[in-house]
Amino acid sequence: MALRIFFSIVFIIIFDLYAYQAIKVLTESLSDTAKKWIRRIFWIISISFYVLGLLAMGGYFVHLSRTFFVVTTGLFFGMFMAKIVMIFPLLIEDLYRLGHKIVGFFKPKKEEIEDLEEGELEKSKFLVTRKKFISQISAGIGALTFSGLSYGIIKGAHDYKLHQVSVSLPGLPEGLKGLKIGHISDIHVGSFWDKSAVKKGIELLINQKADVIFFTGDLVNSLTEEMSDDYLELFKQISAPLGVYSILGNHDYGDYHQWPDRNNEKAMAGKLIDKSHMSPLQIDNLERLKKVHQELGWRLLLNENEILEIKGEKLAVIGVENYGVKGRFPKYGNLSEAYKGTEEVPVKLLLSHDPSHWDAQVVEKFKDIQLTFSGHTHGAQFGLETANFQWSPVKYMYKQWAGLYQIGEQFLYVNRGFGYLGYPGRIGIRPEIGLIKLA
Repeated sequence: MALRIFFSIVFIIIFDLYAYQAIKVLTESLSDTAKKWIRRIFWIISISFYVLGLLAMGGYFVHLSRTFFVVTTGLFFGMFMAKIVMIFPLLIEDLYRLGHKIVGFFKPKKEEIEDLEEGELEKSKFLVTRKKFISQISAGIGALTFSGLSYGIIKGAHDYKLHQVSVSLPGLPEGLKGLKIGHISDIHVGSFWDKSAVKKGIELLINQKADVIFFTGDLVNSLTEEMSDDYLELFKQISAPLGVYSILGNHDYGDYHQWPDRNNEKAMAGKLIDKSHMSPLQIDNLERLKKVHQELGWRLLLNENEILEIKGEKLAVIGVENYGVKGRFPKYGNLSEAYKGTEEVPVKLLLSHDPSHWDAQVVEKFKDIQLTFSGHTHGAQFGLETANFQWSPVKYMYKQWAGLYQIGEQFLYVNRGFGYLGYPGRIGIRPEIGLIKLA
């Protein structure tokens, strides 16, 4: 972990050196004292918050206040993204000048002399003015980016939106038509910093009066203790006549925390398929998290199922542990095991945290699972959604990343997430309360 943080800081400082060029140009006309202090402050603020932000996201500040966590991660992300967009105008300008020099290198000597004689001084003045103008543009878009990300924290983080979807399942028994399913995912309780705002999101879910509620994983960021007593009491309010059913997400296992008694660091180098790498402390953390689900009154499904009887009709709720296809996400899920005993049940609903599991196994091998509920993507917490259009950079990693999808007679619903992780806010992709109605 320490090595990853070191290389991350080096990478970030390289970006900063480039962005610093704009600061140098913009402060050239100031007094030597003002110039010196502005440039020093740039580096002091940048390095301080980058180090604090990286440590916070690495789990080193998990025992400190939520406000401190939000400030450090928010400023880290905001400053980093602002500087990334800042360097684009500077990079374009530098590439242009490089191309001009390369062309000039191949010019005949006579043309170079004529250029100097025809006003090299004027050209030099123009280049200085242009460089300052480009630096002003760079600083301007950096400031706008930082302001937008700040707004995403203050307003977007808890701007909950109700998404209502009707799903027509072929052969659905009459007794199950009209069943209302509340759906939330990716709470990430350790990231919350405004309890009253979170309460409004919970109330929005409760007010939908769903018949049953599904939670599709990532209750915490890493540690069970993130679910403090005040948030525990808040989430206990979530209930439904047919119950609340939950599963684990990739963050719930504690794999991203640096456990002091972990003796097999190589386990994280590849995709995890069992829990043999877990240290005693990590296992204890996971067991305590399972008890939290019980305290909440939620039925945690661990590669198992529960069959509900509604108006004389049977419906199977199948829950698998995390099964991720992308990156280093673990494959703890065992759908074959979870499926057992549901073979004759006419309607099967699956809870699986990672939507990539749907393409990888469900569509191919379990064609009688009509509807799958997932989360995981958060919609990248950034994008654009209108009534007829949706886009987020996460679409380039996940084919199914938000809303309803269909292949043949099978459906997948991907929740945009209730909480947030890393960047403590949202821009364009609002936190979701899902309400799915069977038809």
